[in-house]
Amino acid sequence: MDIGSNNSYPAGTLSNFAPHPFTFDGVECASMEGFLQSLKFSNPEMQIYVCTLVGIKAKHKGKHKNWYRDQTLYWKGIPIKRDSEAYQLLLNRAYNQLNKNPGFRSALLATNKATLTHSVGKHDIHHTVLTVQEFCSRLTYLRDVGDLPETSTKG
Repeated sequence: MDIGSNNSYPAGTLSNFAPHPFTFDGVECASMEGFLQSLKFSNPEMQIYVCTLVGIKAKHKGKHKNWYRDQTLYWKGIPIKRDSEAYQLLLNRAYNQLNKNPGFRSALLATNKATLTHSVGKHDIHHTVLTVQEFCSRLTYLRDVGDLPETSTKG
């Protein structure tokens, strides 16, 4: 099942562009896309604003940020390296909060056991804040297992 904003239910409803409000670390997010694009801004006030955006408006707001030059993203003013475990755990925590949205959760469960894909996404972590693999594996885990790990599993 190809997850994408122009696809029919449930695939279109699972897009990061879909308006599924959730609260993350005390910040109201109108969509996962708003949250993801906010990570490109070092200014916490701008992040809060970008979190209120949905769909293409959110995408366009972060489109010209050159975060990839030093591979640094931000949450609440704290820099996070894109290729770090801390970044992966941040994504896990955000997706766990999104999964509490009833509309999102219903759509996710409606996929049953379908293999989830994302044909329009990127695969290289150096060029996107969320790769196809990071996206689809999180959705599948949330559907099949439950909450994603939020702390390090390294001993």
